[in-house]
Amino acid sequence: MGRTSRKKRSTLAGRAVAAAAALALGGGGLVAVNVYASAGEGGSGPPPARAGDTARQMSTIDCPDAGIALPDVPDGARPEVDRELAAMDTQITDAYREFADRRERIARDPALAGNAVLGPLRSRRAASLERIRIAVERARGEQPQGLEGLAGCSLRADDEQGQDGGGGDGEQGGEGEGQEGGQGQGDDQDQGGGQGQQGNGPEASDFVDIRSVQPRTDRPRNRRGASRGTFTTDCGRNENGKFNPDNVIAAPGVSNGAHHMHDYVGNQATDAFAGDDDLAAGETTCRNQGDRSTYYWPVLRLQNGQDEDDVDADGGGKDQNTGEIQTPSQVTLKFTGSPAGKVTAMPRFLRIITGDAKAFTNGDANANASWSCTGFEDRQLKDKYPICPEGSQVVRSFAFQSCWDGRNTDSANHRTHVAFAQDDGRCPDGFRAVPQLVQRIVYDVPPGPGFAVDSFPEQLHKPVTDHGDFINVFDDALMKKVVSCVNGGRRCR
Repeated sequence: MGRTSRKKRSTLAGRAVAAAAALALGGGGLVAVNVYASAGEGGSGPPPARAGDTARQMSTIDCPDAGIALPDVPDGARPEVDRELAAMDTQITDAYREFADRRERIARDPALAGNAVLGPLRSRRAASLERIRIAVERARGEQPQGLEGLAGCSLRADDEQGQDGGGGDGEQGGEGEGQEGGQGQGDDQDQGGGQGQQGNGPEASDFVDIRSVQPRTDRPRNRRGASRGTFTTDCGRNENGKFNPDNVIAAPGVSNGAHHMHDYVGNQATDAFAGDDDLAAGETTCRNQGDRSTYYWPVLRLQNGQDEDDVDADGGGKDQNTGEIQTPSQVTLKFTGSPAGKVTAMPRFLRIITGDAKAFTNGDANANASWSCTGFEDRQLKDKYPICPEGSQVVRSFAFQSCWDGRNTDSANHRTHVAFAQDDGRCPDGFRAVPQLVQRIVYDVPPGPGFAVDSFPEQLHKPVTDHGDFINVFDDALMKKVVSCVNGGRRCR
């Protein structure tokens, strides 16, 4: 059972509140209100921006992601490096809290940001980076290069999208959020923009009517010899309420390493301190007991003025994540094949992170969020939440990396041991195709704005930060069945 329990409550009143918020934000013009406000936030946010304001309001702290910059860390240095990277996330969280508490004063006196927030943050990050340098040098015998350039952070406005993982102190980010085809190309996408951020997001411009999004037409065709089968594992919807703010992949051994709450299905032993042996022996919610894999993702909360039991807890209210956690109405975990050929078995304990929890400040290079609505799933959003019509439910989906390097079950940055297939469906050189995990998570929430995923506080609950995590703990016999079903063109459960 997770460390955080759910309150039992009727959601009817909460849905009415959220629907009222949607009405306030919908219709002819969006009103500048904080759709993320809840009973746990109080009135500490800045006042709404007024017509005639000339300066963009700084909304968050943008720091270079040291984890992405460290693709090659010796095994002997990894535990210490992981701890320091987690400490740097905590440093940003603490600095964001300082910034949020002083935002009105910083708006009047911009120099205060450097003196009270960015300067101390830079010093703490520099100390962590120095400890990382020492650990890597001790294990490898040579110094990693370029770490000193990762210490400085900046303030940025909500309408700026980080392009290079951050800049130095006082430097602003890039030019606008991702512009890929189909991303927020609706009539509503700019309404409410530039009106100032309250709380820590999301804001009205983060939502778009799914009916205004163009359908996708770019899926690769199956080649001759493609593996067309599927294997579906039923692991429930987290009905038993297992939540924690850990991330055993990215921050092993660190409590509250994610600074946001995760839903878990499958392996019930999963927390920050679970090793491979713990997972192998853990109980599972999966119907097929040969699947003890770990599947987790950030919770989605309804912004209805209701607080969860975690309102005063790490990962919850302490990390700016408030609102009523929604249990999905449906979770589908399906393994599919390759359009270019056969697949081989995944190694046991293979770890895969898809998407980027820091994509709002890092940019979208590793983003893999996908948002839609039932009945409209040929229309996908990457950096917007969908506004679904009445009777349609919100859908978030993750298509995980399906190419494996054939050697490693993890990598220092938790990315380079796996890869996505190329546009033609083939794996990059040196990689082999494995069954692709596709997660589809459906929520019955009121139409319109009024929900958000948990995030690191400085990521402002942006939809582009959505991500999924998977640790393969299939037993050998069941994995063999998965491969046989996928390669044989069968649909198995």
